[in-house]
This record gives sequence, C-alpha cells and structure tokens, in this order.
Amino acid sequence: MAVATLGAVVLDCPDPEALAGFYAELLGGTVAPGGEDWVELTGLAGTLLAFQAAPGFVPPRWPSEDGSQQFHLDLTVPDLDTAEREVLARGATALDAKDRERSFRVYADPAGHPFCLCTG
Repeated sequence: MAVATLGAVVLDCPDPEALAGFYAELLGGTVAPGGEDWVELTGLAGTLLAFQAAPGFVPPRWPSEDGSQQFHLDLTVPDLDTAEREVLARGATALDAKDRERSFRVYADPAGHPFCLCTG
C-alpha cells in the first residue's frame, strides 16, 4: 500500500510567473498564482507542475561531472524539429541537440532546468 500520492512537481526558479508562462506555452494550461512566491500550471492532465521562488537560485549544469542535473522533464512531441523551433523561440537553450538521429534532444528552460524533447 502506498504511503502517499504525488501532489506536484515543483521547480525552484528566480521568477515563478515567467517560468510558468514558458511551460504554459509548451504544454498548455493556465498560469495561476498559488500563494506567496508560488505559481501553478493548471488545466493539464496528470501531476501538477508548480514553480517556487528561490532566492539565490543556481541552475543545475548539464552535463557536469561535479554536480548532477537533479531531475529533468521528458516532454513527448510528435516532431523533434518542429518542437525544437518552438522551444528555442520561447527562450530555451539547446544543451545536447546536435545528434539528429536520436529520439531525444536536451535543452534548458529559461531558468536553466534541463528538459528533453522526446518522440514517442
């Protein structure tokens, strides 16, 4: 028997509303204030995605031998090239997207969190 259920995936960042807006453009949903220094992306199926202000935030580095990326999001898309154009236009940075034959490419969101675009 499970002890708990997953309530939310929360990303620390310097500007919760801006980062929630970035993910709203990628995933859909609505940016909704959830409290002081807290914003949620609502209207999506599945686990809640939330954003929390973190003073002094330092983004993870990818790849890094002296630190980990801590976690990342895998975002499933129908076409990598089209999705890549869209995420870059919205402020993402390519981290590992040169291998065009792979089924995934790695980017960072505007706050520096790694995420992957993946095909089914």
